[in-house]
Amino acid sequence: MKSRAKRNLVEATAGYIFAICAVIAIFAVCSITAYMITKGTPAFSTVGVSELLFGMRWEPTAAKPAYGIFYIIISSILGTGGSILLGVPVGLLTAVFLTEVADKRLAALVQPAVELLAAIPSVIYGLLGLMILNPAMYKLEKLIFTGSSGHQFTGGSNLLCAVIVLAIMILPTVVNVSASSIRAVPDELRAASLALGASKIQTIFKVTIPAAKSGIMTGVVLGIGRALGEAMAINMVAGGSVNFPLPFNSVRFLTTQLVSEMGYAEGTHRQVLFAVGLVLYIFIMLVNFALQKMRKEAAGHE
Repeated sequence: MKSRAKRNLVEATAGYIFAICAVIAIFAVCSITAYMITKGTPAFSTVGVSELLFGMRWEPTAAKPAYGIFYIIISSILGTGGSILLGVPVGLLTAVFLTEVADKRLAALVQPAVELLAAIPSVIYGLLGLMILNPAMYKLEKLIFTGSSGHQFTGGSNLLCAVIVLAIMILPTVVNVSASSIRAVPDELRAASLALGASKIQTIFKVTIPAAKSGIMTGVVLGIGRALGEAMAINMVAGGSVNFPLPFNSVRFLTTQLVSEMGYAEGTHRQVLFAVGLVLYIFIMLVNFALQKMRKEAAGHE
């Protein structure tokens, strides 16, 4: 009886601790949401929703200030989308190699190297991009646009560099989560596919990956979250100018907009930067909700 009472006490205590942690997490999310709405909405009434979201001029210090962030929003969308299109296939195929193709000794060497990528600070990615990728991109830029009077050379700091750096940064997230999901697929599914005459490659792409789709989508969601929230590395390699997001144009993302100007902004300029943060927050929430729904649908079909 004493041991049962002690066990019940431990379980009740653990239940209260879990409940408190859940309340703290919910309170944190609600507090952040309320703060962003409170700080971000005044700019929409001051500047105007259409002018702020669809304006194409960002000149906060001009005699007649302009606060259009349309190019910044499009740059963030295209930069994140490009990094996902580039990084997810590479990450998924790397996960397939580690789990389905490579022998255990080789996988034991490659896996720590992939995990090490996640431990590297983002500023190091930005520094490497600045010192290695930007000069190489500048040479390519000169090769393509020499003789073109309409192109403004950026020294290699452009949208394409930002996409490449972001794609590298999301690799460890996509690889690790995808590899865990693939390992969780029951061996019976693979054996049944092989018994029916399918090759190993057919089994991987027709059976194993579809069965792990839910977990792979989770990795993609986490990768998108990191790409959307990155600021320091992008600030170092993208150039930081508010331009239409062509591959060789210097651009600015929503995150780098905050990093670049929040330190000295005041008045309406500061209000608009909080509005930029609110737009980024809403954008991240919408992307997460959409991908979570897709992940649940994928899990329902498994």
